[in-house]
Amino acid sequence: MALGLDQKKEIKELLQTKIKNKLARYSRESSSMPFLLRLIQDTEKVAAYSFIHSIATTLGMSIYEDVSKIIARASCEEAFTKMDLGGVISRAQKDIISNIIRELRNGERKVNKDREVREVLRASAQDGRPQKEGKIADFYMKRDGVEYYIEIKTVKPNIDVFTTSKEKLLEWNARKRMPVKTILAFPYNPYYPEPYTRFTEQGLLEHGKEFLIAEEYWDFLGGQGTYPDLLEQFNDVGKIFKDEIAKKIKEVAEKRMNY
Repeated sequence: MALGLDQKKEIKELLQTKIKNKLARYSRESSSMPFLLRLIQDTEKVAAYSFIHSIATTLGMSIYEDVSKIIARASCEEAFTKMDLGGVISRAQKDIISNIIRELRNGERKVNKDREVREVLRASAQDGRPQKEGKIADFYMKRDGVEYYIEIKTVKPNIDVFTTSKEKLLEWNARKRMPVKTILAFPYNPYYPEPYTRFTEQGLLEHGKEFLIAEEYWDFLGGQGTYPDLLEQFNDVGKIFKDEIAKKIKEVAEKRMNY
């Protein structure tokens, strides 16, 4: 299916708004990076670094969630960002989840999301209590009557992030008291063209079912061909703002960093 004309237009408008706001409001926070300056030996490059990093942070904070909603709306009954699952979690459910994660990390069992969800749902929900932490899904959609709760994360997390995400995904099933679909998504593969492999993953997540990367995720939302279409929209917007971004970097770099 890939992206329709209206979706492409909406994504471009979103990206342009984000970049315009960044160009208008950005001011360098750091005036001194003494160690980096001495290693790089180029004050202009180091001064510009903070601006590039700020753009990357903006992408990581909200862009991928908003783009997910734009793409998914075409084929879903519902699509929202920052979805509050609410619900409660019992001590018995938390104990089951902790045991599943411990056994996975110790190599005592192989990941099997369907089996894990059944175990969590079989645990008693009696005396469940509200839990503020972990109740917000970055993105939610309902397609063909099936609910999907998705966490979108940085592409190179440490083992604690993988563990926390696994715990959160299973807790979402406990909160809903039903086998909803829960997914950890990475917007791109930093190791492309090689497959995504990271030692911190530790076999905690079932790839292709609860762990989707790059085109796996975007094509899951919008159909085959969505990922290259999406990259094309980013590329088109990048061309529009190329000169303005270069001008901003030069402006930032002119304010020399302090040694």
